[in-house]
Amino acid sequence: MSRKQNRRTFMQQGAALSTAFWVGGQAVVKANTSALQSLSAACVGVGGKGGSDTSHIAEQGVAIAGLCDVDGDTLTKKGREFPDAKQFTDYREMLDSLGDKVDIVTVSTPDHNHAAAAIKAMRMKKHIYCQKPLTWSIVEARKMREVAEEMGVVTQMGNQGTSEDGLREAVEVIRSGAIGDVTEVHIWSNRPVWPQGLGRPDGQDPVPEGLNWDAWIGPAPMRPFKKGVYHSFNWRGWVDFGTGALGDMACHTTNMPVMALKLWDPVAVTAVKNPGIVEGETFPGSSSLMFEFPEREGLPACKFYWYDGGNLPDDSIISQLPASFQKRVANQRDGGGKTSGAVLVGSKGLLFSPDDYGAKYYLLPEEQYKDFSKPEQTLPRIPFKAGGDQRQKWEFVQTCKGEYAPGTMSNFGYAGRLTETILVGNLAMRSAEGSRIEWDARNLKSTNMPEVNQFTHREYREGWSI
Repeated sequence: MSRKQNRRTFMQQGAALSTAFWVGGQAVVKANTSALQSLSAACVGVGGKGGSDTSHIAEQGVAIAGLCDVDGDTLTKKGREFPDAKQFTDYREMLDSLGDKVDIVTVSTPDHNHAAAAIKAMRMKKHIYCQKPLTWSIVEARKMREVAEEMGVVTQMGNQGTSEDGLREAVEVIRSGAIGDVTEVHIWSNRPVWPQGLGRPDGQDPVPEGLNWDAWIGPAPMRPFKKGVYHSFNWRGWVDFGTGALGDMACHTTNMPVMALKLWDPVAVTAVKNPGIVEGETFPGSSSLMFEFPEREGLPACKFYWYDGGNLPDDSIISQLPASFQKRVANQRDGGGKTSGAVLVGSKGLLFSPDDYGAKYYLLPEEQYKDFSKPEQTLPRIPFKAGGDQRQKWEFVQTCKGEYAPGTMSNFGYAGRLTETILVGNLAMRSAEGSRIEWDARNLKSTNMPEVNQFTHREYREGWSI
């Protein structure tokens, strides 16, 4: 059998598996990879998180055939780990060059390049591992879902908490009715940890030798390079490139309650506290949002409150948390380190997670749940034992090989809906504090504030369209 025929078999397997949505049961995993099952990958963005994404899929037996990074120094460094991989500074050139030589593409760039790179690769029938948030815009998240389904490829978004046993168990606990009907969710984040709430600096600096600034800008509007302002870390706060504190962390911190409570498609979002987008350039330094969800599939209407930049739920919520955590909050209020947390308020009790990934949880009040028995397992557990990030790569690669029947849990069918839901919150920051944006999730538009609809998508710079 030829390699081309082998690859077609993989794609057919991947298409079948991509429709499997958290089917129960365990897969029997083979220890070794046969020649038929060998896979190769091209990696877009290989510094920082992209560096570990590349290494972790290689640990699962995937051959790294291509490395792409706009920063020549980063590319050279990663190239020492994978000396046989071809190197590129533009992902379009890498995908065109490698063509059918790869099965998998990882995308670990700043948010604004996710869709352009991933959609091009999916249309070439490549399986995709893409970092969170799935996309920069709401419309792109919908498009990623649609293209993944159309092409029948295996997909996974990099919110690694999804692969933790603790998160899956917490979902089962909530679904079992242990805390009753949930009508409020409160989630707060210690983000941002990068500059926000400022305007664009004047002037420009020379583009460093070895940095492909045109490729870094990608689909976004071109702007001058400014040292230390955008590349390589501070881009998250800039609305042209990142999605702010909400986009950065909510795919992690809201993941567990969204999954458990089916918190899709809000009908309205209000910016409760909102200093506003600064000069059209950066997200505010802090914000508080309220999402409204209607009754859905037998679940009661629910309000989800988001807090960032040091904002916290009021004492009616904090006072019910463990004493040790209340001390941490008190320290935060006195100027100490910021905390993160998630609280689900039910008619019978609370579920609290101090873990950004939802992998640890507590049922409160503790005395009430001291004899609590865990419900029957309904979600699969990943048999590979390692850190959450590596377990997620195992889940992805084994699904690509056709050896893991449950498939990827954070596939684009799920991750796209999660990302769509979250990014509606950034629209609220485009309106006056207290304004309630009514949202038509089916058609991805506000019905009462049409002026924000322009921010659900944008025109791409020539040569970078999807």
